[in-house]
Amino acid sequence: MTTLELLRAAQLAKGALAAASSETKNAALSAMADALEAAQDSILEANRLDLEAAKGTINSVMLDRLALNPERISGMAQGIRDVALLPDPVGQVLTEVKRPNGMVIRRTAVPMGVVAIIYESRPNVTSDAAALALKSGNVCVLRGGKEAHRSAAAIVAAMRTGLRSVGLPETAVSLVEDTTRASSTELMTAVGLVDLLIPRGGKGLISACVANAKVPVIQTGTGICHVYVDQAADLDMALNIIENAKTSRPSVCNAEEVCLVHSAVAEQFLPRLKQRLVDDRKDSHPVELRLDDRARQIISGTPAGEQDFDTEFLDYILAVKVVDSLEEAIAHIAAHSTGHSDAIVTADDAAAARFTAGVDSAAVYANVSTRFTDGGEFGLGCEMGISTQKLHARGPMGLQELCSYKYIITGTGQVR
Repeated sequence: MTTLELLRAAQLAKGALAAASSETKNAALSAMADALEAAQDSILEANRLDLEAAKGTINSVMLDRLALNPERISGMAQGIRDVALLPDPVGQVLTEVKRPNGMVIRRTAVPMGVVAIIYESRPNVTSDAAALALKSGNVCVLRGGKEAHRSAAAIVAAMRTGLRSVGLPETAVSLVEDTTRASSTELMTAVGLVDLLIPRGGKGLISACVANAKVPVIQTGTGICHVYVDQAADLDMALNIIENAKTSRPSVCNAEEVCLVHSAVAEQFLPRLKQRLVDDRKDSHPVELRLDDRARQIISGTPAGEQDFDTEFLDYILAVKVVDSLEEAIAHIAAHSTGHSDAIVTADDAAAARFTAGVDSAAVYANVSTRFTDGGEFGLGCEMGISTQKLHARGPMGLQELCSYKYIITGTGQVR
């Protein structure tokens, strides 16, 4: 199907999804999860072909994002089952007011309609997005990256088997066949056919959607995440948090990209940071430290370039800067952060309070790794993306963020 034909089919499926009961949607999600696991062999074969084609064109970290294995497929299926266990947001009465004339006004949650998601080389987004869209009564149109297209197609084929088994239209979940930029442009400009567009990917993709979309779009994803080591920090805790935030999975948007260190502890802390991230990891994935002038006076590393504090590396690279105060750290984050996730490590409650109040990001942490900015970790089952804007949705987007609302007014014949 062409992208336009696919969108028209999605529009036709809107009514069935919006009217589906919680029981039907949960049965569909359970069937989709079972179908994913049953189709494991075909999904892994498709993924093998994607990986072979991508080798030499993307780095090892991005290959890891692309790769599937039985454990990851099982995790995808469990993510769908977790969404089935969540309360159905559709029909929830958000506010209720009874007016003096007896008229009752209820602000009630309703599906968005057709939600289009443009994403890159992460096959798990395919199942996460489909599950959240279905539970919230939405139809989803998926446009994945070319590197993961075979994998995404196999995943969608399996999920459609689950949809058919409970009588829901398989067009409730669709995958755009065209992986050229033309299809992205079609989704961005599909006025009347796409009710909400969500880009999940790098800075270029998100900027293109924000600049060119004629349909409603939510800005997500790009994460220049900071960890600030305060003068009152427990340095052992700081090392553990930074190692997790940087190295547990550097290719994701909630990974740390910048480390700020108070000058009062820099001479003590930075050699330990180098030992933990570089020397102790020489046989695995040592982190390249890109150091400002003051940090270079304490430890060896790569001199930080002009853009290093404004780059989402998505790799084993960490920019490091020495600051003289909490206020300087907050100012640096204000100037360079993308508003995703930023953290302070400190034993000073007043410093933590100033940081969490002063940093204007979707998720602000005190003594916690930034890697927790995730729908599953926030109890949302999974996520449609991490919104870095302030209107409608902010932070991990779950079921409630995929709903709009309408006012339902009941009365006994009132006239104005």
